[in-house]
Amino acid sequence: MANYIDVNGVHTWYDERGAGDPLVLLHGGLTDSRDFTGNLDALAERFRLLLPERRGHGRTPDVPGPFSMEAFADDTAAFIEKTVGGPVRLAGYSAGAIVALWTAVRRPDLVDRLVLISGGFDPDGMILRPSADAPPPPPLISAYAEVSPDGADHFPVVMAKVARSVTEERPLTVDDLAAVTCLVLVMAADDDIVTLEHTLQMYRALPAAQLAVVPQTSHLLLHERPELCARLVGDFLTGVPAPTWMPIRRAAG
Repeated sequence: MANYIDVNGVHTWYDERGAGDPLVLLHGGLTDSRDFTGNLDALAERFRLLLPERRGHGRTPDVPGPFSMEAFADDTAAFIEKTVGGPVRLAGYSAGAIVALWTAVRRPDLVDRLVLISGGFDPDGMILRPSADAPPPPPLISAYAEVSPDGADHFPVVMAKVARSVTEERPLTVDDLAAVTCLVLVMAADDDIVTLEHTLQMYRALPAAQLAVVPQTSHLLLHERPELCARLVGDFLTGVPAPTWMPIRRAAG
């Protein structure tokens, strides 16, 4: 069931599927909620899925002003408050993982469990970054043009805003991550655009994190190993944490 909702002055498009506990899915940068088609959308069998599209992405129109992770996180928090009214399970992919992490830092009261897929907390951990000077892949432009209310000609504007936010915005710090106390699943490909070293740093900085590195995958792991990714996310979101038999990192806890 697709609908629009006004969030912080943004006429935000979102889809809703399934029933059960709410799970909000945040798509990647320069894409839209179709990121989850054929993979995490299978979780509608277990959850009430909510799939909002950010300002300037997908079916949500752009608004004047720059992009920022703080604004995206505030939009996400307002969306959760309007559609659910309380804490949710929150999962983000790529740039959506960064938005999800910012949301958990700024509004921990709204995040019950957190899934971060192929994201980071500092652009320095990225091997590839968006650039307004580098032409994006044609399929990305075509997908944008198919659904954007702003039209294909607006894509360079969105591209420039994304690139500028990556270059100019302050990153989160390990101290910020230490304040995220909910259970977190950090998931990455073994050949991702975020370095494994950065992924490990994020995992170690989050007090209650679990780590999954999906073998033989790239940044498009949700499409390369859809069933495995959906199972890992679903099991994490529904499972009861149990002590391991030989804890090292978690021994102090």
